[in-house]
Amino acid sequence: MSEEVFPAGELMKGKRGLIMGVANRNSIAWGIARQLAAQGAELCFSYQGEELERRVRPLVESLPCEPFMVSADVTSDADMDAAFAAIEKKWGGMDFLVHAIAFAGKEELQGSFVDKTTREGFRRAMEISAFSFVDAGRRAWPLMNNGGSMVTLTYLGAERVVPSYNVMGVAKAALEASTRYMARDLGPKGIRVNAISAGPVRTLAMAGISGGRALMKTGREWSMMKEDTRMEGIAGAALYLLSDLGHSCTGETLHVDAGFHAVAVPDFADEE
Repeated sequence: MSEEVFPAGELMKGKRGLIMGVANRNSIAWGIARQLAAQGAELCFSYQGEELERRVRPLVESLPCEPFMVSADVTSDADMDAAFAAIEKKWGGMDFLVHAIAFAGKEELQGSFVDKTTREGFRRAMEISAFSFVDAGRRAWPLMNNGGSMVTLTYLGAERVVPSYNVMGVAKAALEASTRYMARDLGPKGIRVNAISAGPVRTLAMAGISGGRALMKTGREWSMMKEDTRMEGIAGAALYLLSDLGHSCTGETLHVDAGFHAVAVPDFADEE
């Protein structure tokens, strides 16, 4: 992958928003945050637990936009109430939300979906990976007094079977459906809701999937562009959807995967 370049400008000047889901410097959420900051946005970052705070805080403090952080355990109503109350107290309102949170047990991301998926594992994956976006959106939209935009992150495993993606694929399918229903409800309020379906990138989430390295290799070799999905492309797509450039775009799942999603059969010409 080439060195990441996030163009500077003023597309997000005067806009404020929450980034949920930064785990480390390789996180897609962090790539998006860097692009938004480069375009003048003011940012708030959520975290869950002291360990994650220690890992993420140095990254957050490296940004030039004077960001702040809030604790937000998405499985706790009290924690979510406190997080959005802190944002309202700090800013009075907000303009955008980036949701990049997902979780499934490692043992459920390998082998058979039917055999590995437990009742508790299914519930947990759906709550953290899908409902958390609905819940965050429900709390965020009243603070978007001048309209706004929400973006979540999904993956092709929501549409097609991907080995070992298992219960996460089902949760992402629910997330994409939730995006469309949220877009319908919030559209009259001037709030757009979209999803980005990114191709495989080297993140902590990808490392938790059995066969993740082979998945990335296949994504590169089968894609139309014959390249890895680039963080700059994902961040640029988020910038489009979150800025005024994306006006009139809502209820969409935007694929950013070098064209992999549109390929039915790989090119075997070299093997003839």
